[in-house]
Amino acid sequence: MTSHLRALEPGDAEQLAELVRRSRTFLEPWEPVRPDSYFTVAGQREAIDQSLQQKAAGLAEPCVILEDGVVVGRITLNNIVRGPFQSASLGYWLDREAVGRGLATAAVGELVTLAFDVIGLHRVEAGTLPHNLASRAVLTRNRFEQFGYAQRYLAIAGAWADHILFQRLAD
Repeated sequence: MTSHLRALEPGDAEQLAELVRRSRTFLEPWEPVRPDSYFTVAGQREAIDQSLQQKAAGLAEPCVILEDGVVVGRITLNNIVRGPFQSASLGYWLDREAVGRGLATAAVGELVTLAFDVIGLHRVEAGTLPHNLASRAVLTRNRFEQFGYAQRYLAIAGAWADHILFQRLAD
């Protein structure tokens, strides 16, 4: 099976900057408001540095999504909590030109396997905007189950937005 993800690396900044610039309008309805600097190589270097610091602290597992070995998006286990919780939250995005080909579904499946089989987590959760049917489908195909509805959960596109909450438990 072809891998659809790999660990995030500092050298990914240029490719990720190109993707977020190209997909800025496409991603805006689904993401927090970003400063203009985020869409530059320097901004992506900063984002990568922050993600790798979180990984070094055991709090995140940042990866890139690949298609034929080319970076087409990002996926991350965030807020890893150990102890009796053994849980993390999942976030991902794809370049506008890479959607609709099963890449997000494959990457989520691979990262969930990593979360359970390698990292040793018990639970992975993810939240989607209620009208983000594509993301909901990705989670459902990966056996996530809805467990809640959070009002004004995250600031998305400049406003506090409700989210449907999903989780998957280790088998």
